[in-house]
Parts: sequence; structure tokens; C-alpha cells
Amino acid sequence: MKTSNSKSNTDKGFTTSQVESELRSSVMEELSELMSMAVPITAMNCLVFLRAVVSVLFLGRLGSLELAGGSLSLGFTNITGYSVLVGLASGLEPVCSQAYGSNSSSKWELLSASLSRMVFILVMAIVPISLLWLNLEPLMLLMGQDAAITSMAATYCIYSLPDLLTNCLLQPLRVFLRSQAVTKPLMWCSLIAVAFHVPLNYVLVVVMGLGVGGVAMASVVTNLNMTVLMIGYVWVYGKWKWTWRWTDGDGMWSLVRLSVTSCMGICLEWWWYEIVTVLAGYLANPRLAVAGTGILIQTTSMMYTVPMALAGCASARVGNELGAGRPNKAKLAALVALACALLVGFVNVIWTIVFRDKWGALFTHDHMLQSLVSSVMPIMGLCELGNCPQTTGCGILRGTARPAVGARINLGSFYFVGTPVAVGLAFFYKVGFSGLWFGLLSAQFACVVSVLYMVLVQTDWEGEALRAEKVTNASGVLEMVGEYDDDDDDASDHEIKNLL
Repeated sequence: MKTSNSKSNTDKGFTTSQVESELRSSVMEELSELMSMAVPITAMNCLVFLRAVVSVLFLGRLGSLELAGGSLSLGFTNITGYSVLVGLASGLEPVCSQAYGSNSSSKWELLSASLSRMVFILVMAIVPISLLWLNLEPLMLLMGQDAAITSMAATYCIYSLPDLLTNCLLQPLRVFLRSQAVTKPLMWCSLIAVAFHVPLNYVLVVVMGLGVGGVAMASVVTNLNMTVLMIGYVWVYGKWKWTWRWTDGDGMWSLVRLSVTSCMGICLEWWWYEIVTVLAGYLANPRLAVAGTGILIQTTSMMYTVPMALAGCASARVGNELGAGRPNKAKLAALVALACALLVGFVNVIWTIVFRDKWGALFTHDHMLQSLVSSVMPIMGLCELGNCPQTTGCGILRGTARPAVGARINLGSFYFVGTPVAVGLAFFYKVGFSGLWFGLLSAQFACVVSVLYMVLVQTDWEGEALRAEKVTNASGVLEMVGEYDDDDDDASDHEIKNLL
């Protein structure tokens, strides 16, 4: 009897050990898959950030007026144009990733139709955006901006107009390829295009003397080069089947709804940083405060390249696994991505504390400005501890076709928590510049708690897999599950939207 019990315990121990070994193996496999996607995308994001830095450097070379005008235009175009196009294009993530993960023979039709429709949606979106850009000067003058600075900004804006059309192809292509785990070509295309960005600026700005317009034109040509290289890559290699087929508009509104909610989720956070810049201008020393805000926002933009890459790749991985009918692997992909994001957040906390006294010196020789930046760097680091997992979590929500959840969380966190705290501390309690960043910290805390709760507690992975399975029905007709009420447990009652 004792021998039998001993054998049973041995078998049980072996089984437990085997399960642990398989779990470790699955985690490492998922980590490898995620890193193989995230590292090239992070490199691509860094290259895009470097392109923007080069543009600012050439604006600074032209003079303080050109730099001020160009900076005003960059802020305006980011808020009214690029953030909107990036946000709308992210609506492709659940459709493309879930369709690609399925084994349907018709998945390429859904991928291609969705891509062509997204291009059409973005082309429609740039019509009102173009009107805004063309009227930048009267709008800024109406708001009391300096006439000379506004004139420079208007020039930059007008020369940047072709970039809107380029981004109508560039942004959807990035999502289209990333959803298929095609990330290295994105990195190489960006590297080749950005490598010519400095020579382009030199020729247009220095040799040809085109000034602010030359800086804008260089950015337009660089983005055009990226787009042409990506199109050429897909066209030549053809591994991912470029199948253009425009169908009727039955599924257009489903894609529009996904795109609009995805856009709101991204833009609500993006715009809040611009609001902070405006609020800094009302502090006791506006010149110092706005300059400090500019340095800190550039720093957060640099750090944002990693969580932004993790968010996109996590969305693709979760969507792929749900489309393939593997809810457990989709959950594992989400957990691994969140763990990586938390690690990145801790790294950001450490370096912002260690280098806080030296970081400002990289941007300015003004000792007062350096001291101001140094005082806020640790707060910004803590913000990133929340920003990294919440950004990744929002990507996971997009992968499950629930971008509206992320949009609601960002609205509540940044505008109903962060803004009152920032305004109250900075102006009513006279905390000043640091108060604005404590507002951001409170917003990030509310946001990360809400996002993690929705991803880790409220997500029914089996239910999500069932909904993703409807991407391909028995007859081969491709369908997409629309937004639904989180409280409804009956998946069959959820709204189905035909996409083809």
C-alpha cells in the first residue's frame, strides 16, 4: 500500500513538473514571438522620431522665428491631422489580425477589402483636415498668436499638405503588414527612407534655400519614400498576396465604427499633452514653463516608442490567436505583453531618476530650465510606469475588437481625473509646474488600473474566441462582430456586421 501511494505521488509530481515545464516553454515561445515583432517596430518608431528631430534641428538652423513657426505648425498638424489618421488606421487591427489568424481560404479577400476600405476612409477624412491646414493662419490670428510666427507656421502647413495623402497609404500599410507579423520589412523601409532625410533637408534647405517650406517638403518626400518602399516590397515578394477587390459598402460602417472608436482612444491621450503645453503658458513664468514642457514632451515621445510598439504587436498577437480559435494562447500573449510593458516602465522610472540632473543639459544651457526639468523627471518616470502597461492594454483591447472600451477609459482618466488634478494643483493650490505633471500621474494611475481591470478581469477569452470565429462562417462568407454590451453573456445575441 505504501509503495502504491509513493508511486502515485511520484506520478503526480511528474505531472506537475511537466505542466510547469510546458508553461515555461509556452511563455518563452510567446516572448520570442512578441520580441521578434516588437524589436523591429520599436526600431521603426525610433527612426520616425529621429526624422522629426532632424526636422526640428534644421528649423533651428534657420532661426528662432522659423523654429517657433515650425514648432507651432508641428503641434497643429499633430493634433488635427497625424493623430487622427494614425487613430483611424488602428481600426484595421482587429479585422486584419483576426482574419489573418484564421485558416479560412477567403481571409485574403477580407484583408485586401479592409485595406482598400481603410484607404478610402482616410481619403475622406483628409478633406476636412486639409481645410483646417489651409486656414491655419486666420485661425491662429483669431486666437491671438503672433503674426510673424503664424505666417511661418502657415507656410510649413501648406507645404505639408501632400503628406496627408501619403499617410492615407502609409498608416494602413503598417497595420496591414504588422497584423501578419511582417515587421522587419517595415523597419528596413523606414531605415532606408530616413537615411535620405538629412541629405534631403540639406539640399532643400541649405543648397536650394527653400527655408521652412524645404523642411516640410523633406518630411513629405521621406514619408513618400517609406510608402513606395512598402508597396514595392509587398508587390515584388507577394508572399502576403496583395489582392485588390472593392466590394459593396455593407461592411463599411462596421469598419468606420471601429476606426472612429480606435481614433478617439488614441487621440484623447495624444491631445492631452498638447493641453498641458497650453496650460503651462498660463503659469507665473510661461517662457520657462513652456520650454520645460517642450523638453519633457519630447522625452515622453522618445519613451513612447517602446510601449507603442508593444501595443501594436500585442494587438496583432491577440487578434491572430483569437482568429485561430486559441483563447488560451491569446490570453498568454496578453499577459506576456503586459509583463514586458511593466518591465519597460520600471526601466523608465530608474533612468529618469538616475539621469534627472543631466538630462536637461542635453537640450539647454539655461540652468533654471535644467533645474525645472530635473524636478519633474522622477514624476514623469512614474507616469511611464503606468503609461507602458496602459498603452499595451489598450492595444490588447483593440485586438479583441473593443477599442470603445479604451476610448471611454482614456476620456474618464485624462479629462475627468487628470485635468481637474492638474488645474487644481498648478493654479488653485499654487504647486506650479510640477502640479501639471502630478495631474498626468493621476490620469495614468486611473487609466492603468481601469485598463488592467478590463483586460485581466473582465475579458472572457473563450467568448472573444467565439466572436472571432465568426470572422469566417460555414459558407465562407466573411463576417465581423461589432461592438457589444459587456454585460451581455449570450454571444449569439451580439451584433454581426458583414464586411464583404
